[in-house]
Amino acid sequence: MPQPLNYLKETASQTAGPYVHIGLIPAMAGFDIFEKNFSNVLVRPNTQGERITLEGKVLDGTGSPLRDVLLEIWQANAAGRYNHPADRSAGALDADFRGWGRAGSDFETGLVTFETIKPGAITDRAGRKCAPHVNVWIVARGINIGLNTRLYFSDEEAANATDPVLNLVEPPVRRKTLIATRGERAGNVVYSFTINLQGSDETVFFDV
Repeated sequence: MPQPLNYLKETASQTAGPYVHIGLIPAMAGFDIFEKNFSNVLVRPNTQGERITLEGKVLDGTGSPLRDVLLEIWQANAAGRYNHPADRSAGALDADFRGWGRAGSDFETGLVTFETIKPGAITDRAGRKCAPHVNVWIVARGINIGLNTRLYFSDEEAANATDPVLNLVEPPVRRKTLIATRGERAGNVVYSFTINLQGSDETVFFDV
């Protein structure tokens, strides 16, 4: 029988400190070390779908914005399909949309922005229709393990009401913490969001 590896001790952990910008978004730290830097811009000139800006902040337990947080998002394209070989849904792939982006918060304001398109509704592995949404991963100093959440859209009330994941959130009042609010600025569509790490309006986070 296999024996327990008692001689292997757990490696000490630490939170994502200041190095996170140098290693993951070096341009924000003033370094040019990658041939192709990862970006908060997910769209190209020929990307299909409604162009939107996602704009928001991550707040700590005092309501103060984190100024060193990093967010990654991944989403389906306008046809409701992820750019991944494991996605076998019927929606067409868009060669001009990768569906993944990375951004750090502004060092002064804490604002995080993404230029992307509004995703289409997807069908999950159980064949259920899901409301349009964006998946979000959050890392920052003080967070030991990256946090996972979602952003849904305020103008998709009917789809949100039947979304199988959103409906798992109890009590229902907490579902509002996952909703990005639609607005317009200079003729452009902007969805605003707030991610609260703690407090009475703490954002719902998922185990994935």
